[in-house]
Amino acid sequence: MKILGIGNAIVDVICKVEENFITQNNLSKGNMKLIFDENEFQDLIKNLNIEKTISGGSVANSIVGLSQLGNSVGFIGKVSDDDLGNKYEIGLKKENVDFIYSKREENLPTGTCLILITPDSERTMCTFLGIAGKINENDINTNAIKKSEMIFLEGYLWDEGEPKKAFDKAINCANKVAMSLSDKFCVDRHKSNFYELVKNKLDITFANEEEIKSLINTEKFNDVIEFGKQIKKLLVITRGEKGAISIYQDNVTEVGITKNLSLVDLTGAGDLFASGYLHGYLNNFSQEDCLKKGTEMSSKIIQQIGARLN
Repeated sequence: MKILGIGNAIVDVICKVEENFITQNNLSKGNMKLIFDENEFQDLIKNLNIEKTISGGSVANSIVGLSQLGNSVGFIGKVSDDDLGNKYEIGLKKENVDFIYSKREENLPTGTCLILITPDSERTMCTFLGIAGKINENDINTNAIKKSEMIFLEGYLWDEGEPKKAFDKAINCANKVAMSLSDKFCVDRHKSNFYELVKNKLDITFANEEEIKSLINTEKFNDVIEFGKQIKKLLVITRGEKGAISIYQDNVTEVGITKNLSLVDLTGAGDLFASGYLHGYLNNFSQEDCLKKGTEMSSKIIQQIGARLN
């Protein structure tokens, strides 16, 4: 297997809303809010018009993208044996992803992420993790990890306690490890642990400019480049309008973005960028071509609704 993703198994529920829905519900536009109370989540979703539901989660989106590019892929994520859990498994199998998890009835439902798309195409997320966030070391299939060239993890999944043990177990038996920092909110919450991972444990780190600046407590992008050179690990950063950059030792590679795209929905832009980049990396592309493939995939996904290429 080329790559095995380990992440939050979450059903994406996509809805279009007006700007005032974001402010009325005290949400931070463009960011993700974790909701711990199932009733609060149900209140939020009950009057919304659902556009579609998809087997999602950040790493799962990336893994599906890698499958669509012709790579042999698998995914480990915790779902419950309920209606959404069954839909989740079927959804991944349809995309030729080997779902390496035996579901059972749990005391929490399968995780759900409400993706709210405002008229400017920005997406704001509200996530009820359900059982997804309760992943533990017993859910990690070490044989599948050892047979994969690389594992791909997400910052959203990292948490103190059982998820951290699952992470450590996966990292310790992996051939190579890539991880996305996921969200500035995640970075701020777990800064010292993420810093340790990026510096010492990961082979490839994906971040956007805001996340990486927060991680190393700087406002200057030059500091990010210096940090990338010092850690001697591959650091891949998306910069919005400024394109994308990779830093490895003294090699800094930059590419621009595709102009004049018709923006529909920014959901999955980072996830599909990672798909394209990792496809290039696993198939021995140059750094420039890896970044270009990432940019090409993210350009395609933002011109349609949802985080799956049609």
